[in-house]
Amino acid sequence: MTAAVRAAGAEVTVVGSGATQVLLDAVAAHGTVVWLAGPAGDESLARELGLRLAREPGLAELELMYGSWDPPGARLLDAVEVMDRLASPGGDPWKRAQTHRSLAGFLLEECYEAYDAISADDTDALREELGDVLLQVLLHARLAENLPEGERWTVDDVAGVLVDKMVRRNPHVFAGDEAGTLEEIEASWERIKRAEKARESVLDGIALSQPALALAAKILDRAGRIGLAVPPPLADGQVDPEARLGAGLLATVAAAREAGIDPEAALRRATLAYADAVRAAEREARGPGRP
Repeated sequence: MTAAVRAAGAEVTVVGSGATQVLLDAVAAHGTVVWLAGPAGDESLARELGLRLAREPGLAELELMYGSWDPPGARLLDAVEVMDRLASPGGDPWKRAQTHRSLAGFLLEECYEAYDAISADDTDALREELGDVLLQVLLHARLAENLPEGERWTVDDVAGVLVDKMVRRNPHVFAGDEAGTLEEIEASWERIKRAEKARESVLDGIALSQPALALAAKILDRAGRIGLAVPPPLADGQVDPEARLGAGLLATVAAAREAGIDPEAALRRATLAYADAVRAAEREARGPGRP
């Protein structure tokens, strides 16, 4: 608060003790004084000052004003401050030693754990896991401040790009355009996105490092959006076992897409059911009193 008030051009004095008399002296000199209370509200000072003015009402008039609650997102500033301390000299040596590349696996891992919480409908776990994802975002942004001049950026740059993108791609909210149907909104989003990014292919922008099953579904979906009928390779026409298996899996993903089934979710469901069967078999094989 003191930094914000000073930035606005007001004079700020920090008082260590004896604040009541300091305030009264300042009122006598300036006419109006504002006391910025601490997190606990400085109730003892308010009580002492109120009693003093009750005895000597001519000294000043006292008005207690309660500020608004922190707006949504205010604790994000605390998170940025904590991360800055951790990644600054004297902070956490491990975090200071990281790079974007060394943290890449952690970012994926935290996203997967958040996905697990969603799959389990565990909203409490999701809240925690999203915090871990946010930690990765903040750490990457803080490390980027250490890049060479001309390459560095901050968490505010990350947020700024996001805000500009959201405003630009949602004209039905921020520019007074007609909302239309959900399909029309999605089509508008895609048109704006294409205009922003000069891409030569409908496949440009796909994250190629995502799991192969999800990657296959994404590529098939993108091709289908523009009506391209490019058949996947036939398994029988492949020369080696790995290529035949890959072509067969791709054909399965294509069939799942035609049937409106998410192949990633389907395989995950079947795999988790198999994991349950393995655990049950372990319990049966172990038997009572057996290791």
